[in-house]
Amino acid sequence: MTEEGEALGVMDVRDAIKTARDRGMDLVEIAPSAKPPVCKIIDYGKFLYEQKKRQHEAKKKQVTVQVKEIKFRPGTDDHDYNYRMEHARQWLGEGDKVRAAIAFRGREMSHRELGAKILKRLTLDLADMAEVEVAPKMEGYQMFTILVPNKAKAAEKKASAPAPEPTVDKRETAASLKREQKAPKVKPDQKDEDEIF
Repeated sequence: MTEEGEALGVMDVRDAIKTARDRGMDLVEIAPSAKPPVCKIIDYGKFLYEQKKRQHEAKKKQVTVQVKEIKFRPGTDDHDYNYRMEHARQWLGEGDKVRAAIAFRGREMSHRELGAKILKRLTLDLADMAEVEVAPKMEGYQMFTILVPNKAKAAEKKASAPAPEPTVDKRETAASLKREQKAPKVKPDQKDEDEIF
């Protein structure tokens, strides 16, 4: 087959090489596994250049998703929580996954419900733009969850101009948490290892 797409039919290897040399081109094997193998009479340098160009274009269109991590402690303060939550919001908006982890040390292991409360609060605060891919679970001395951007929101965002972000009164959230902390503590029932919420 020639560059123009003209089929020369089945020929002997020597005849094909001679035909290619007569035209000042190269004989390039395109499909070696076919019976008989398919070859083209083309400029090999130009062929390699076009192949690299196609690979480069394919790589440009490829989207790489990264998993970014935010870390908390069971006693993380509201300001630190909000700071990390805003970073998670930004990363989710860029299309990355977010792994939220809570590290427990020593006696903190007996108060896993504090960590579960932080992760639950985070999933509720980011519910408008993220879905839970991995439900909160323990792994050694860490409790973690993985959040992924909403597919519907991501498609909607690409289709239309970016809409203004909904405002959340952070003082109200902080006040409700303080009220919750001041409420008399009731001893929680024993829970399964797998059940966190």
